Amino acid sequence: MQQEPSAAPGVVLVLGGVRSGKSRYAQQLAEPFAHVTFIATAERRDDEEMHRKIARHRAERPARWLTIEEPRNIAQAIDTAFEASDAIVVDCLTFFAANLLEAHSGDDAEMEHYIAGLVSRLQNPRCTIVLVSNEVGSGVVPAFASGRRFRDLLGEINQRIAATADNVTLMIAGLPLHLKGAHT
Repeated sequence: MQQEPSAAPGVVLVLGGVRSGKSRYAQQLAEPFAHVTFIATAERRDDEEMHRKIARHRAERPARWLTIEEPRNIAQAIDTAFEASDAIVVDCLTFFAANLLEAHSGDDAEMEHYIAGLVSRLQNPRCTIVLVSNEVGSGVVPAFASGRRFRDLLGEINQRIAATADNVTLMIAGLPLHLKGAHT
């Protein structure tokens, strides 16, 4: 039986590039908790590569974790998970941003509704919440307007979550670089 960590509830943001180890690190942070809910934001599509990625991520998670698939309303998924969870892992904000753009592109108010709801939900967490996101600000400027819009939206989401988070870690080549807060 897993033991529950004694740390107070808090918010952790784990950032990194593609294949930087951010998801693995987030899972390691949650593993000591007895009751973990994993909120998956990737939508299943007719994309074989995405199916393989989702399957790989599922196989890497402990089977005892509850999974909620929610592409946009992460705040509501967190509310659903609070009662049964000592820790919640949200993987990832990158898909959350892409899902918002796909569903509500051109409707900034609707996207803001979901983003503000998430930020608000993180203000006084009732359990530990670990969020995963790609850091896209270090790359080249996308050639297309849609790419720039995605980069800007995700950058804004990352900044707002980082401002709220108790701890922020940047993953580089599988190594954590702690940017904010204290990690044990």
